[in-house]
This record gives sequence, structure tokens and C-alpha cells, in this order.
Amino acid sequence: MTQSGSASPELRRTLGVGDAVMIGLGSMIGAGIFAALAPAARAAGTGLLLGLAVAALVAYCNATSSARLAALYPASGGTYVYGRERLGPFWGYLAGWSFVVGKTASCAAMALTVGAYVWPEQAHAVAVAAVVALTAVNYGGVQKSAWLTRAIVAVVLAVLACVVVVCLGSGQSDAGRLDIGTSDGIGGVLQAAGLLFFAFAGYARIATLGEEVRDPARTIPRAIPLALGIALVVYVCVAVAVLSVLGSEGLGQASAPLADAVRAAGVPGLAPVVRVGAAVAALGSLLALILGVSRTTLAMARDRHLPGALAAVHPRFQVPHRAELAVGAVVAVLAATVDVRGAIGFSSFGVLAYYAVANASAWTLGSAPAARVVPAVGLLGCVVLAFSLPGVSVAVGAGVLAVGVAAYGVRRRVAGRAGARGR
Repeated sequence: MTQSGSASPELRRTLGVGDAVMIGLGSMIGAGIFAALAPAARAAGTGLLLGLAVAALVAYCNATSSARLAALYPASGGTYVYGRERLGPFWGYLAGWSFVVGKTASCAAMALTVGAYVWPEQAHAVAVAAVVALTAVNYGGVQKSAWLTRAIVAVVLAVLACVVVVCLGSGQSDAGRLDIGTSDGIGGVLQAAGLLFFAFAGYARIATLGEEVRDPARTIPRAIPLALGIALVVYVCVAVAVLSVLGSEGLGQASAPLADAVRAAGVPGLAPVVRVGAAVAALGSLLALILGVSRTTLAMARDRHLPGALAAVHPRFQVPHRAELAVGAVVAVLAATVDVRGAIGFSSFGVLAYYAVANASAWTLGSAPAARVVPAVGLLGCVVLAFSLPGVSVAVGAGVLAVGVAAYGVRRRVAGRAGARGR
């Protein structure tokens, strides 16, 4: 059972289906589609589209499980809450820890992506400024964040639509480059799926905002599959368009794949627009990431897995202002001091661990075999993709999760001794 109790201040329920879908899209249609295609193509070769399909299948299972659980537990925290309520405190804690550390690394990566596109020579300074600005936007209330996300999603979708039209309409487009195979083996396809999963993981933001959604039992189950479906259509269109111009080998070697694709298509003047779109997309991802991490931090602070002071809710703006400031401060320090490009793989590992707990939690919702197919496939998919990631990502991810488990054990032992002395 939750320890937060009825005395904890509640957040304001202002988000409808459209707002929730936009926040999910802002999280998914971000820098991932601009950056993840190239490393995925290097891993999978001609199996890139197969990798995208595998990532989409696992994401669908995760989204379905998350939507079912969010309807029952419409509180901030997402799978941290579901795991705690369905599997026990440890599993909820493990999900929350995986999400917070993985997505904090993602926040820093997105901030540095903004800096790299806006002013490469001063990438760290721009990254810190972006974190400060977006933390201030989130501090002013989730509704302001939703409106800004709408604008960002509109800009990014317009840029991606231009890329698709230019590539498919050019004389350089060749359907023969879309031949699907497994030139780099099944392992390469699975590794590509794990990397591409990074670009799908944003729908969790809808679930973590469960306490700020109107009529959550109806809104969340509708918003999550809608956001995921729209993102999948966009990703397939972009991947097909870019592959038709560059091919899997050219895509794998591209440093900025979408910009390189429009140059190869004969429209180099569009490349600067694509760079602006990438920066805006990274800002959208960063905005939604800070929003989601702060809400999970709030939920864990309510249960004293993190300092209780972080559970405070602002009396005027009705947002977890201390959690937002703490997350913003940590991300700003990372963005100023660390090169976190390699953290994308680690982030994927952490998020896949998070969704493994979500699927295990959904498994407990019904005993009928048909009701357990989706969570079973999702759980297996999360485990396989997590351990198909590059070895360094797996090692670092497993190490950080082990640190979290050790911290949980120490806290339980100290609490147990304190309780024994009090009796």
C-alpha cells in the first residue's frame, strides 16, 4: 500500500486527451528520430526496418500494459506506483530508480543535443541554459508545458514532413534500397531495436502524469496508444524516406542522417532547416523528460525512498517544485561537465528495466491466458532488448541498478533497526 497518505498535497488535474497525447508525442518525436537511425543502421544493416518493427512491438506491449495499470492507479509515478501496488515495495522502487537514473541521463543527452545543433562551439553552455529555461517553464505549471509541447510537436512534424516529401520525391530515391534482410544477423537486428526503443519510450510520460490528467481512467488508456500509433507512423515514413536515398550503408555512416538525406536528395538548402528542427525536437524531449522525472521523484519522495522534502507541492502552481528544481540542478551539472552521448544506450537499458516491471505488474491483473499474452511478450521483449544493447551500456546499466538495490537494502536495514529500538 502507498505510504503517501491522504494528507499529501495533490496536483491539479488539467490535462485532457489531446494534451496528454501531445506530451507523449513531444517525448517520442524528439531528437531520437534525428540521431537514433544511424547507429541502428550500423547495428542492423539491411535489417533496420525489422529492428524498427521489433521496437514497435515491444513498445506496443509496454504501452498496453501501462495503459491498463494507469487506469487503475491514476497517481504520479507511473510504474513506480504500479510495481509497488501489484508486486511489492521493492519492485516499485526498482522501477522508480531505473526510470529516474536512466531518464536523468537522457535529459543531459537531449540538452547537449540542443547545444550541438544551436552552437556547437559552446554546446555545454547552451545545454545548461536550455535546462534552466525549461525547468522554469515546468515550474509555472503543467498546462504551460502542454501548450509549449504542442508548438514544438507542430514544428518538428512539419520538418519531418518536408524530409519525407523531398526524399521520396527526388530522383535519387530508389525502392531497391529498401530490401529487407538480416545482413548483420539477428543480434544486429535486436541491438538496433534496443537503440530505436529509445525513440519510442516517451509515452511513459503520460502515465507518470496520472495525477494531473482529467478522468484518468478514460483519458490515459486512450492517450497512450494514440501517441504511440502516431509516432510509429511518423518513424516508418521517415525511415523509409531516408533509406530510399542513402541506403542502409550510407545511413549507418551518416553523422546527421536526416540532413545528409536531404543533401543527397538534391535540396541542400533544406539542411539548415533540418538542423533547427533537430534542436527544437531535442528541446521538446528535454521538456517532457524533466516533467516525467520530477513526477517520479515526487512519488518516491512521498514514500521516503528519496528525501521527503522533494514531495512538496507548490501552493500556487500546484507542481512538485522542489523535485523539479532538484532534477533541473542535477541535469544542469551533468550537461555542463559530462559528455553523455554514450548514455543513450544506458538510458535504454534503464527504461527497458522500468517497462519489464510494468509488464510484470500487468501480468497480475488477470489470470485468463488471453489477458496475459501482451504483458508476457512485453516482459520477454524488454529483457531480450536490454541485454542486446552494446556491452558497455549493459555493464554500466546493471552496475547502476545494483547500486540502487544496495541502497534500498541499506535503507530497509536501518529502518528495521530503528523500529526495533522503538518497540
